[in-house]
Parts: sequence; C-alpha cells; structure tokens
Amino acid sequence: MTDTDSLADALQAISVSTELIEEELKPHLDTILAAQLEKKKEIAVHIAKSGILPILAQTLQNKSSLSCQVALLVAEMAREGAVRGLCIEAGLVKVLVPHLDSNDPEMLLNTGRAIGRICFDNEYEQDQLVHSGVIFKLVSIIRKYPENDPLINVCVLALCNLADLDSAKEALIEVDVGDVLLFQLKRAPDAERQHVILEILASLAENEMLKSQFVESGVPEELSELIRGLQGCSDPQTLCSIKIASNLIVSLLLGDESMQKCFVEGSGMVYQDVMSWLQSSNTQLQLSGALAITNFARNDSNSIKMMDLGVVPHILSMLEQHVPEGDVSVLHAGLSALRNLAIPASNKVRLMDDGLVERIKSLLQSDMPPVQFKLLGTLRMMVDGQEEAAQLLGTDETLLFQVTELCKVKDNVGLRGEASRLLSALIRHSHRPDVIHAVIKADGIRHLISMSQSEHVIMQNEALVALAIASAVDIESMKDLFTETELLTVLKKMLEDPAGTAEVKYSALSLICSLAKSGAMNAELENMNMKDCLSKLTDHNNSQLASQASSTLSLLGDTS
Repeated sequence: MTDTDSLADALQAISVSTELIEEELKPHLDTILAAQLEKKKEIAVHIAKSGILPILAQTLQNKSSLSCQVALLVAEMAREGAVRGLCIEAGLVKVLVPHLDSNDPEMLLNTGRAIGRICFDNEYEQDQLVHSGVIFKLVSIIRKYPENDPLINVCVLALCNLADLDSAKEALIEVDVGDVLLFQLKRAPDAERQHVILEILASLAENEMLKSQFVESGVPEELSELIRGLQGCSDPQTLCSIKIASNLIVSLLLGDESMQKCFVEGSGMVYQDVMSWLQSSNTQLQLSGALAITNFARNDSNSIKMMDLGVVPHILSMLEQHVPEGDVSVLHAGLSALRNLAIPASNKVRLMDDGLVERIKSLLQSDMPPVQFKLLGTLRMMVDGQEEAAQLLGTDETLLFQVTELCKVKDNVGLRGEASRLLSALIRHSHRPDVIHAVIKADGIRHLISMSQSEHVIMQNEALVALAIASAVDIESMKDLFTETELLTVLKKMLEDPAGTAEVKYSALSLICSLAKSGAMNAELENMNMKDCLSKLTDHNNSQLASQASSTLSLLGDTS
C-alpha cells in the first residue's frame, strides 16, 4: 500500500468513528502525523478538510492518552495559514487551552505551539485567549520551567503576540511579569530570544502601571547592563536589540519617580551609561542618550547637577559630529536636551561662560531647517530673563546676520517665526541701546514688523513689545521704515479689530506711545484719526486697556 493510500485509509477510519477507542485511533494518528511531518502544504489542507478535526477536538476535550500526539498534529498542521480558520471552526482552540495546566512539559510544548500558530495574526481569537485566562497560564509555565528553553521559547513568543492587546496588558498587571521577563532576558541563549523579550517589554511599557512595575523590578538597570554587553556588535539583530532596549529606557524615564530612581543625583548606573551613549559611535545610542538627558532635565535640580557633571560638552561634541550632513533626529534630540538644560537661570549663565554661543553659531550653518529651528529656540531660552546673555547675543554681528537671514526664508513659516522671536527676545530681555542699534543695523526691525502681524497672539505681542522698547530708545532711526511698512495702519487695524485680544491691543497702545515721541510719526497719527480710534477704546470693558487708551490719547494731545 502506498503512503497516499495509508493516509487516505487513516483519515477515513477516524472521520467515520462513532466511538473514540484510543487503541484503534493511535495507529491511524501515527500514519497521519508521519504524513504531516513531511511538511507538504497540500497534506495539511487535505487532512484539515477530511472531516477529522471534530474528532481531534473531542479527543483533546476528553484529555485522553492521545492528547499530546493530537496537539502535536494540530501544531504541525497549523503551520499553514489555510488550516488555521478550519481549526478555529472545529473548536480546537477552546479544547487546547485547558491543556496549558498540564504537568507534562511535552504536552505544554505541543499545546503552546498549536494555540500560538492557530491564533497567529488573529486579533479576535487572541483577545478570546486572554479572556480565557491564558496569560496567567503562560506566566505560570515560565515560572515553573524557567530552564526549559523550547517551552520558554513558545511562551515568550505567545506573550509577544498578545502583548499589544490592552486586555493582555491588564491581565499582566496582576502577575508581576517584570521579574519573570528580566530573568529570561538575562539567561536568553541567543539574540533572537533576547529580541523577542525586549519587544514584549516595549509593548507592555505603554501601560503606565506596568511601566511603574518595570521600574520597581529594576528593568532600566538590566537594560542598561544589557546594552553595555551588546556594544561593539554590528549584526542587524543585535543593533535592533540595542535600539529597542535604549528606546525602552527613554520611555521608562518619562515618569518622574522612575527618572529620579535612575538619576540618583547623577550617580545612578543608568545615568552613567546614558552619558557614555553620548560619546558612542552608535547613532541610535547617541539619539537615545540625548532623549534620556532631555527627560532627566525636566527637573531643575537635575539640570543644575548635570551641568556640574559636565554633560554639555558631550552634547555639543555629539551635535558637531552631525553637522552639516549628519542624522537630523540626533541633532534634534541633542538640541532638545540643551534647551531643557538652559531652563534654570543659573545654567543660562554657565552655558554662556562655557562658550555655548560660539559653538551654536557654527551649528547654525547647518542647512537642515529642523536643526536651525531648535538652535534658535535654545538661544531664545538662554536669554529668557537674562539681560547679560541678551546683550552678548544681541551685539554679535555674525549671529544677528545669521538670524536675520533665517527671518527671510520663504518656504518654512516655523523657522522664520522662530528667528523673529529670537530678535524680539534680544530686545525685550536686554532693553539695551547697543542691542537695539545692532538689530536696526542688521535690518531686524523689518522682521519684527512682519511678526507683529502674525496669526499667533503670543508672537504678535512679543513683536509689539520689542518694537515699543526699540522705538523708545531710537525712534528716529526707524521712522522711515515704519512709514514704508505702513506700521501705523497695521496698529489702527489691530485696535479696531473686534476679535483682537486685549493683550495685543494694550501692547499696540504702548508702541503708539513710543511712536508719538517722533514729530513725523505724531503727524501721521493725527492724519489718520488715531485719536478717534483711541476714544472708542476708553470705554472698553477691560479696565487696564481702557486706562492705557486714555493715557495714550492724552499723550497724543500733549505732543500735538
């Protein structure tokens, strides 16, 4: 008899069975399994469509001595995608799940493989599995057989497939999965297992409660140590593991408690490793290192401590490696870190003393708009509330030239706006004549006039305040430009705009007060009936604005 005939007879014998007598079934199962193990696609489909699946399900439900063999057969058949739906229809998943409570490791292995393959890429069935308690069973198996690598492999693959489900995350909160996964991560026999466990951790860390558990379990420290051991390897799988692990550490640092637990006043192992990442030749580690520093620097105390520990030169050196044609994401992350470090007032002064401005000026030569945008934002943060810093930057002709050139870019509104905001900040935070004269000389006032017409209230207001300060210092140098750009018409429209904010109108009035000091400007104000506009504002429901309108009106009357 040929193998094909033997298979046909075995399928026929099982499919017509009315009573499941194990001794009779076993030789037929042996024949079918032998045929299936040849791994021919058409055989799996042929077996599945023969009508024996309900019999196999009944055998598993009865927990007979053949259950292990049946689970193996189902697992082998379910390698084929075309078979999986038929297995689900026959109820095989439902009868397989209870076998995950077996005390037989081989039964657990076959069952796990069968369930995993049947439900692969089937979110509905996976969700049903979670609701049937499979998460608890999988974790229990890993705990019970921590050294059984084939079995561990099946369980971690199953967890990896389920980890994206919210229902799975909720179930895993109850079983303290962090310790279990960490132990398996440490003993992973190969890069593939390591990679799967890292993917599980990364998916689960999207849940805030699990994230907290991971921090308490020491996951950041273990990941940090893992990365240390992987550095120097260049195979794709290892590089991918480094990426997942370092990204996961950055994610875990988003919580204030976890951030402080890893920082430990700059002595924490994770922080120490992050510092070394900044100096790594691995671009991914540089990126994660910069993002981690950004997270640590959310706390002013941490920022000041990191300045003491000398983090800034490492960030700057890393940035300079990527200009002019480096990795934009690394540059972006590094500049975000610098910006956060520049928030405490004491750090602003120290950053200036450390020569940050000179190094940033060289970085501004980059042709990458996202990098230029971040650089301008970092400089603006440095002068915030710092008169000395604003004066130093505001009198730097080279820097002002670079900034005003960026004010002219036509195809990037964000970059143009950020450059204009820096010019405004230099004037607002310095109030110094030398800064104002330097900005005038660089033709920066023209860009502040444009900025005053921005659709963003905060930018409008910053521009108007800067123009008012500049006009109070040197109106004569700017009056022709004001006339050329029809600034007074713009201001009148602002004051008459029923949708305009009181804050912007108040700043516009302050600017008009400064302009009125010029005879030529005052005459223009008179000619355009600005007094009538101001008279209407004296009845405004905002008392501060009404008072300012009255004062401005009086000033115009006095000067005329």
